[in-house]
Amino acid sequence: MRTNIEIDQKLIDEILEKTNIKTKKEAVNLALKEFLRLIKLRELSEMAGKIDWSGDLDNMRTD
Repeated sequence: MRTNIEIDQKLIDEILEKTNIKTKKEAVNLALKEFLRLIKLRELSEMAGKIDWSGDLDNMRTD
């Protein structure tokens, strides 16, 4: 999808400088993926203690 957005040039420059990313498009796509990954991690951590699980871990271990 093609779109026009205003992006802080200093942020883009810093990302390009500190990584091997070559294009603004690649930097933006990576940033979006990373942001989504962080959101999913937060959602996962919020589930801690809310899911009932029953099983025998000792019995499940094979080593």
